Amino acid sequence: MTSDRLVCANCAGPVSEGRCPVCRANRERLQQENPWSALTPATLIALVVALLAVVLVVEHATA
Repeated sequence: MTSDRLVCANCAGPVSEGRCPVCRANRERLQQENPWSALTPATLIALVVALLAVVLVVEHATA
């Protein structure tokens, strides 16, 4: 689970912004539990596109 969509019950702000101590503590806990939680869907898509580009370049170079 990523913290970008979570809302803090203490301050009603996004947990990812860390407005209050409760937000900051939960954000740190989530990051310690899952190191991949910092990756956003946009970052994952960019990584997949980059990987596909590398595969295509290697395939073209070997052909």
